[in-house]
Amino acid sequence: MATKTTYIIGSRKSQLALVQTQQVHDALAAAYPSLTFPITSMTTVGDHILNQPLFQIGEKSLFTKELEIALQDKVVDFVVHSLKDLPTNLPDGMTIGAILMRENPKDALVIKKGLTAKGLEDLPKGSVVGTSSVRRIAQLKKAFPDLEFQNVVYAPDGPYSAIILAVAGLVRLGLDDRITQILPESVILHAVGQGALAIECRAEDADVLQLISVLDDRDTRLRCTAERALMRMLEGGCSVPIGVSTEFLDGQDEKKILKLRGLVARLDGSEVVISEATKEIDGDGTEAATELGQEVAKSLAEKGADRILAELTKSRK
Repeated sequence: MATKTTYIIGSRKSQLALVQTQQVHDALAAAYPSLTFPITSMTTVGDHILNQPLFQIGEKSLFTKELEIALQDKVVDFVVHSLKDLPTNLPDGMTIGAILMRENPKDALVIKKGLTAKGLEDLPKGSVVGTSSVRRIAQLKKAFPDLEFQNVVYAPDGPYSAIILAVAGLVRLGLDDRITQILPESVILHAVGQGALAIECRAEDADVLQLISVLDDRDTRLRCTAERALMRMLEGGCSVPIGVSTEFLDGQDEKKILKLRGLVARLDGSEVVISEATKEIDGDGTEAATELGQEVAKSLAEKGADRILAELTKSRK
């Protein structure tokens, strides 16, 4: 039972963040018509960094710290994040209370208007492709060595024949008609948590935890739990070249099998290590999903992922 009639939602001020938070607001308003859910938006450190690639900074809470401070100070009751922006280790006293059903987690190719190319393979040699992700650059350099991949620091203006963006963001902004191609897993694995929205709240706030539990999607939660366990063990973040893919397979006796594939790559695409594993999911499934992520992370580390990530960390200093 709700103990009050108004619950304040925290959000970043970016256009996409506000659209996503509004989706959470609308879902809660539909579930609890007698309650109100005003939105308080704020700017994070990451929103101020417009002229430097995020991977060069190394900070893991660029888009969450201010929101979590507001949560700790009880200025807001819970906050909405893109899960891929949320560090795998949360501040003391904080928890993920719900993860909503995932939008398509894959990456999209957006070809510049006026060009006839239907895929990266159609672009002329030397064409410039922009993206804000080192994960994308590292994988695509290996797959398309004749193209030039550059970091889009602030806006997609410049010499770009195409840009690479998350499918989920384009869909939520109503820009899915600009998608030229959804890139297949054979070309690029997506970011940990990409496409999923997470609601973070105070771990001791049983009232809020019960309230937002209606939005939690079990399959998405378990897939993302495995992905985040992999990243946590490798000590990575959203600004490192780690890619993943998860899916549920049919098992025996109506039990499900969760498959996780993970990848770590050098920034220049010269070395890529890949590993995958499966695990039967039964009951709550959280422990099994976590163990799956740890198993794939250990395998990646044994194949050289630890060395690749250590070299990246050293290069930032």
